[in-house]
Amino acid sequence: MSEKGMSLFPSQTRQLVHETSARNLLHAIFQTSSRMAESPGATSIRAFEDHQGNVLAIAVSPDGGRMVTGSKDKTLRLWDLKNGLILKNMQGNRDCVWAVAISRDGQLITSGDDKGELIVWHGVTGESLTAIKAHSWSIFSMDFSPNSKVLATGSRDQTTKLWCTKTWKLQGNPIACRAVVYCVRYSPDGELLAIATFSDIQILNTRTRDCIANFRAAISPANNISLVWTPDGRQLLSAGSGSDPTIRCWDSLTWNQVDNPWSGHTKFINAIALNSAGTLVASASHDTYVRLWRLSDRRTLSVFKHSGAVCCVTFSADGKHLLSGGHNKKVLEWTVPEDALPVDVPMEHSLNIDTLRRDTPGGQRNNKPRALEPKILFMNTTIRNACLVGDLHIAEAMLTKEIDADGSNYNTYANHSVVMARKLDWDCALVDACKSVNIQPSLSGLISKGIALCGKMQFEDAMKAFDLAFTFTNEDSKTVHLLLLIKAIALFNANQRVDGMQRLQELAITCPNVDNIAYGVVEAYLLVRLGTGALDSGHHNEAADRFAEAVHAIGFSSESAIHSTYEDFVVLFGWDLKSLWQTAHQKWCEALLCAGRLIEAVRSFRYMMDASDETTKAACLDWSIAFRQNCSARYAANLDAALVASGNAVLAAGGDAALAADDYDRAIELYSAAIDLDSATDTIYANRGVAKSKKMLWEGAIVDAQAAIELNPSSYRGYEVKHMALCGAQRYDEAIEAFQNMLSKLEHSPDIQIQKLRQQYVDRSDVEVTIREIIESQLENAPLRLINTSSGRLCDRKAQISAFETSTEYKELVSSTTKHADLHKKRIKDVVAPYFHYVTLSHRWDRKEPLLRDIQEEDVYRLDPVDSVVKLQSFCKASRDAGYRWAWNDTCCIDKNNNAEVQESVNSMFIWYHHSALTIVYLSDVPPSSKSGALAKSEWNRRGWTFQEFVAPKVVLFYQKDWTLYLDDRSPNHKDSVAIMKELQDATGIDSRTLVAFRPGMSGVREKLRWASMRVTTIQEDIAYSLFGIFGIHLPVIYGEKKQNALGRLSQEIVAQSGDITALDWVGRSSEFNSCLPAEITSYTAPSCTLPSLSEDQFQETISSLRNTVSVDWASRLYSALNNLSAPRFSQRRLHLPCITFTVTESRRRRDQGEKTYFTYEVKAQGLHDLLITTEDKLVQFSPAKPILQTFLLVYPWNRRLLKLPDFAEPSDIWDSTQSEESFEDDMQSEEDCWEDTQSDKDCWDDTESEEGFWSAPQSPSHDLPVKLPEECWTESESHLQALQLIVRLGQPFGAFLLAQQRGGEYKRIASDHDIIAQVEDVASINEMMDIRTLEIL
Repeated sequence: MSEKGMSLFPSQTRQLVHETSARNLLHAIFQTSSRMAESPGATSIRAFEDHQGNVLAIAVSPDGGRMVTGSKDKTLRLWDLKNGLILKNMQGNRDCVWAVAISRDGQLITSGDDKGELIVWHGVTGESLTAIKAHSWSIFSMDFSPNSKVLATGSRDQTTKLWCTKTWKLQGNPIACRAVVYCVRYSPDGELLAIATFSDIQILNTRTRDCIANFRAAISPANNISLVWTPDGRQLLSAGSGSDPTIRCWDSLTWNQVDNPWSGHTKFINAIALNSAGTLVASASHDTYVRLWRLSDRRTLSVFKHSGAVCCVTFSADGKHLLSGGHNKKVLEWTVPEDALPVDVPMEHSLNIDTLRRDTPGGQRNNKPRALEPKILFMNTTIRNACLVGDLHIAEAMLTKEIDADGSNYNTYANHSVVMARKLDWDCALVDACKSVNIQPSLSGLISKGIALCGKMQFEDAMKAFDLAFTFTNEDSKTVHLLLLIKAIALFNANQRVDGMQRLQELAITCPNVDNIAYGVVEAYLLVRLGTGALDSGHHNEAADRFAEAVHAIGFSSESAIHSTYEDFVVLFGWDLKSLWQTAHQKWCEALLCAGRLIEAVRSFRYMMDASDETTKAACLDWSIAFRQNCSARYAANLDAALVASGNAVLAAGGDAALAADDYDRAIELYSAAIDLDSATDTIYANRGVAKSKKMLWEGAIVDAQAAIELNPSSYRGYEVKHMALCGAQRYDEAIEAFQNMLSKLEHSPDIQIQKLRQQYVDRSDVEVTIREIIESQLENAPLRLINTSSGRLCDRKAQISAFETSTEYKELVSSTTKHADLHKKRIKDVVAPYFHYVTLSHRWDRKEPLLRDIQEEDVYRLDPVDSVVKLQSFCKASRDAGYRWAWNDTCCIDKNNNAEVQESVNSMFIWYHHSALTIVYLSDVPPSSKSGALAKSEWNRRGWTFQEFVAPKVVLFYQKDWTLYLDDRSPNHKDSVAIMKELQDATGIDSRTLVAFRPGMSGVREKLRWASMRVTTIQEDIAYSLFGIFGIHLPVIYGEKKQNALGRLSQEIVAQSGDITALDWVGRSSEFNSCLPAEITSYTAPSCTLPSLSEDQFQETISSLRNTVSVDWASRLYSALNNLSAPRFSQRRLHLPCITFTVTESRRRRDQGEKTYFTYEVKAQGLHDLLITTEDKLVQFSPAKPILQTFLLVYPWNRRLLKLPDFAEPSDIWDSTQSEESFEDDMQSEEDCWEDTQSDKDCWDDTESEEGFWSAPQSPSHDLPVKLPEECWTESESHLQALQLIVRLGQPFGAFLLAQQRGGEYKRIASDHDIIAQVEDVASINEMMDIRTLEIL
């Protein structure tokens, strides 16, 4: 600048600023140009809608480009904040998503749901990386540490956990918070972790985990719901719930409250957020409002209203916008008032270029760019129009004439300089510009000088001219912004393209809110020039990228009159703004095609066509036709020659072929090309929808199906594809509606062949009936009431069915069952059964167990956690954590005031436990971390009811007193644990095989009674009732009948159903019910006695000796007589017992027995060896010399097994309806083989015991096989041999009953405290002494 110029404005010279200063000045001007105001009537600028449930959580990526939302619909959505589109529908959570977080580097997204599951997702793609069962209950909050190495999670289970984000392993032990955790937040430096709980706020040192502060924030009974730190970490803000809906500020040095609470909300504050500058606070409340506060003075700046409760809120990365979601199932975006924004926005927090040009509400761009006032060039209309149309000679001539007329007009010289610069006459342009400035420095003169100097490559002087021009902007933000743009353009035009583009980008970052359209126009134009140069040079990929950037930079539509608004650019540089939009898009398509990026080229063409107005489409009609033909030809070149057809039909044909070959990617590509090239039909859309469905691209398939429907509303095909896609997207209600529409289209089609297609589909009513039948079948073996482990509510069967019919599983089943083949019951059962799986509890009752009346209409989780309520709550939580919806506890799920229900429950309990998916055994007397052996000592092992509660289920888990797993055994089924089963076997005397695979019924009666004999019950009758299921018996439940009667009815039913008399094998006192039954179940405690056995040789020798002494006729008659005996039976408490009787001839009490309770008698009977009997009864002493009238008998109870014929059939397997007939038969055969093996081992009277106990016939292994006879006896009949074998068995020692005849001719059994072992004297003469008859025993 000349000295003359300097002298003209010395004050301005002192104010010269560089470009950076100008940008700062512009920013300051903009910030102070508006007023701060509260805006209760503000409307949102955009809505993000797709969730099907309340939006509960929200987070924005650090770069501001993406947003993730979590919903009650169990899904997340990843959004592109630039265009509002969904990038990913993120599915995987099993319940409502309460919390989401994005790592500070933006690489990870995490979500936490109501079941305590933590899922880690890729921060960019939204793909699931891993899933962790992090908590036993809802995860309400999560936060990444500042370095993103640790994730903190807070839960309803009253713990906070820290997770390593590299390994996703738990770091250290969970932090016990003693109350529900609603929020966790790291301090900015990561040194502290703030935890908001139900009752207080806890501050932890993250290195030591020490709690350095603990204070109550919200006024009780309100809860502390949300937290946020200020960026400097000096203050912590907290928000309260319903009874204290205020925000409080806490000093992080003293943890004292700063000033008064912030009031304004009237209901629960769900969330608070702070902008990155630390100046503004946003709060979301159940009162339907989002409030914007200024941190410095706690003043409300704006109020934004939702249509429902607001659950979450956050700021955009640059702090210019608020995003909030709630019960209206969508996220709304609000603009933060400009006056509320900080003056100095850090560059790293500024919005990126794309974000600055986001769409306006409704998805429509703002097509009305703001006018630049005042204009920087002052020309008369004729000269300006000449410059606009490029008639520079006329403009030059007119300006020359004006100069000749008035040589002192600085503006005319400036305009003449512009025209000469347009003509690239840089010398003349500089001369004219200098003249203008010398006459009078002005904005237009300095701009023209800067442009001329750039043209002459004098960049340093040019920058000085532009910098000086800033002093003539009158601090008008729009003028300053335009000047900066001109400066960048001038550098670009002077081949300083890198410098020019860099300055342009810095301008966008520094001053993002000043005329974004103008910036977009300049950026797009320069990018088009760069792309054109690359395209001309053959660098097609580079050109395509530049044109793509240009298209995305354009912030206006094809119909915008952008040229008239920004005509100063046209005047200054000769730009063609009228065709900028069209040129950028067309060249983008062409560059992609030249680069061989065919798919992208077609998509860019579709993008252009969709965005074009009718005028633009008409203007580029010839070009678009040629482009489509070019694309089709290239596709045809890649397809089989057989598919080549005229026009775009080749694309559809190729897509059909690819779809038939299951090449879905290729099919989508070809169908998309046909659609993008304006060859779309409803069939093409439908087929592309099918291909997308096969790729599980559900949302895209739904869009295609809808497009097919709109193109051909009368066709069923679009609805068919829509149904398929909606099912895949788990939008089942809509899927069902689409299916019904499809059926309607089929039924009303004019084409008979299409009408016939209807026959393969089923009506929804048929589907629902079939499902209901299977539900009812499933519930037949389930308890009458169950607790819903999610809601904590008690549900009867009607409520359970109702819950299922509103569940996702049910809707999925209905929507996917469309054809008759789908009605296969196994398929439906595979869906129904898991839903109704339930968990049963086996435990020892405490004194104050919750009853039915205590939990009806209540949430068990909200009951006062006292006494056994804690056990119930823990049981429900454990069941829920194991993945089950339903739980059953005998204390509170049975109406004990309803006799009919008690009756059904007692008789069904074994079946209920057997059909449970899991039985949890709670050992209240086994302390935490117990060693092996503690289970054996537990009182649970000695309770009567727990016998069936353990053997009935297939899957069992043992929990200790603190609800941790016994022995820390985390296997899914403790019945598979060898150590635990061995411990139980030793404790109960029940072999581990039976413990694992117990079968109810009449096999092994005596052994089952022995197992039960070691158990006790609180109610005396329960000692019998608890065994109903063990034996598969159904009997009336009559509390008050007394133990002996209950046991008597049980034993009576066992004998009546099975004919098995092993229940009569006991020692002790007789029952009042019947003398053949014991008064106490403890009479079965002693094992059956073991009798001596014959060796194989002895057995064969005895048979040989009998062959010479026993006639065939007599042996056969004996065999037939015994074979024809009826089975034992009870009637009116009287036992009708078939037996072999021996009359007692003498009874003498041994002398010198003093005052003993029991007496021993020497007894003789006809045909038996003498024997001793010990009993507490005093027997009448008699002998042949001193006879008595009363008859005494020693009897051999008849056991049909002595005949070695098939005996009692096992009842049908009603207790396991899920077992196939084949497997049941296999099991039965296996059991019979096992019984035979056991008998062959035990019936030889060795030291082992037979399965049927004492009363099984004595045999040796060879007795079940044909006896090998001497050669001379080979002709002997098989029946004679069987009879001889029977005689030998009858001659062996046996367990006898001592009976005394009563006045009515009946008999009573005389109990003994020892087994009575008897044996016939002479096997050969057994016929003479044997009396076979059925006795009636009282």
